[in-house]
Amino acid sequence: MILNLISITVYLLIKFYSFGVTADTCDTYRHPRYGFGQCIDRNQCPYSLYESGLCESYSSNMQCCFSLRNTTNEEFRAVWIATVDNIDWPSSKTAPPDQQRAELINILNTVQLLNMNVVIFHVRPAGDALYASTLEPWSFYLTGAQGVPPSPFWDPLAFIITEAHKRNIEVHAWLNPYRARMTGATYELAPTNMAKRFPQYAYPYATNIWMDPGATEVQQFIVNVTEDIVRRYAVDGIHIDDYFYPYSDGTEFPDNVTYAAYQAQGGTLDKADWRRSNVNTLIQTMYTRMHVARPKIKFGISPFGIWKSGVPAGISGLSSYDSLYCDSRMWLEQGLVDYMTPQLYWQIDPPAQSYPVLLNWWVEQSAKGRHVYPGNALYRTVPNVSNWPINEIIRQIDITRSMRDQLALGNVFFSLSQIMQNLKGIQNVLAVLYEQKANVPKMPWL
Repeated sequence: MILNLISITVYLLIKFYSFGVTADTCDTYRHPRYGFGQCIDRNQCPYSLYESGLCESYSSNMQCCFSLRNTTNEEFRAVWIATVDNIDWPSSKTAPPDQQRAELINILNTVQLLNMNVVIFHVRPAGDALYASTLEPWSFYLTGAQGVPPSPFWDPLAFIITEAHKRNIEVHAWLNPYRARMTGATYELAPTNMAKRFPQYAYPYATNIWMDPGATEVQQFIVNVTEDIVRRYAVDGIHIDDYFYPYSDGTEFPDNVTYAAYQAQGGTLDKADWRRSNVNTLIQTMYTRMHVARPKIKFGISPFGIWKSGVPAGISGLSSYDSLYCDSRMWLEQGLVDYMTPQLYWQIDPPAQSYPVLLNWWVEQSAKGRHVYPGNALYRTVPNVSNWPINEIIRQIDITRSMRDQLALGNVFFSLSQIMQNLKGIQNVLAVLYEQKANVPKMPWL
């Protein structure tokens, strides 16, 4: 008996020194991007998301593989549906209403199948309406002529709200505030387009027609348009993107007259601060007015992903604060949005515009606990754009999930077209990532 006990002890000691000198750390190590892992053959690791050196007691082909399965029941899973230039929908501005409705049903069925839960629907691309507005003209991108209603008549916003809600999908109405006509477009503006209403504040710029954000009449009109949507439609949210003052074409934006009028009234801000103040006023007024109309409505903004070049340290690129006069950090800090969707359209690894570095900076700005749902550049997987591997998008989603405790609670994809085309198998990828259904995150302050 004693001999047997000695033999067993010796055997266990040999096993310990053979395999346990360096203990496996795969199941206890929490990767900052991928969470916890398990030791499996690296050839069986989905998307090759594994780390070496964490499965010491195994053979070299066994690596620490990280799962992408989501374990939370709350996650914002959204996609932009762009109507401008018919990017995503409708496929043709001259398609009959039956075809346009069928396309929307197909989109919503796909979104539902992938367990996504929000569509951000472009209802006001350029001072126009893809809904029955009493203030603005029907969109050129819906009927082929601005101001001409669809025939037979139908209301795309009302339709998508009804059909999306049947499928447990939220609809956020996406508006461009200042653009009155899109780059290079030549169609005739309808009399109710804001450039016709306020011609003294409508400027040709960068081949667009752009409204002056410094004009109080323009600001008030945009707020009225927003409030009209909130009061008449059961939208779940209002969303505006990165177009504030326009991206520069190398010339000065022609708002000297408006700025001079501000100075004549005793204004003391320099032009850059005055421009930022104009945009801030619009954002604050929109937020206040829409929540008076409907306290539970959600307000989101998707600004350019870099607030200022050099912030945080090591980041460089266009400064939205200085070039677009967009103080997006302040909106997040002061709770003038319910969610922020910075357009983080860069890869993970390049240091000058690093996805995780920028995302980490954005969540740190949420002083009032507002949610951050980064925007992801699915369009960059297109071969003739940037040809990103689909693994880049997978890793970005998982990085976002790793910051859940910091209120990074989901992702928004641009654009829908790549999902509908199943480019590089993105539908198959999302089916794995979103295998479990999830609710849209609750906003306790609303």
